[in-house]
Amino acid sequence: MALNDRVLGIGALFFAAFLTWFGYDLEAPFTYEPVGPKAFPLMLALIIAICGVRLAYKGGNTVEPNPEGANFRIMTMVAYVAAYAFLFQWVGFILSTALMAIFVGRLFNGAWIKCIIGGVAMGLLFFFLFDKALDVVLPTGILGDLL
Repeated sequence: MALNDRVLGIGALFFAAFLTWFGYDLEAPFTYEPVGPKAFPLMLALIIAICGVRLAYKGGNTVEPNPEGANFRIMTMVAYVAAYAFLFQWVGFILSTALMAIFVGRLFNGAWIKCIIGGVAMGLLFFFLFDKALDVVLPTGILGDLL
């Protein structure tokens, strides 16, 4: 089967259906927001479905193969995201975000020192923005006593 825009559009429709199925029954044990937790996956599913319909209807354009080494970087990114999800609660937001940013930066040939500075800055800035300024509770992990 040749890959083209229609195949991607049909795949997007299946993914949107999965998001709808997953997100439709989301309920918070307590609510302090008028929208609730199901709004984000359902809105995302709607946007993906609209794009999928557009691709499936208009599609037919052939897809060029990935450049050399791109498939390895894609699979490595999937592994990084899985590790990030695993470490998020245990290690905490700051360290897991910093590690994720460092390794993603290195994956795209960033210099070690720039990746470390950027990763640590990203972890700290996003933590203080979300946890302190926006009052979104994030896990502190092993840095809990310091924060």
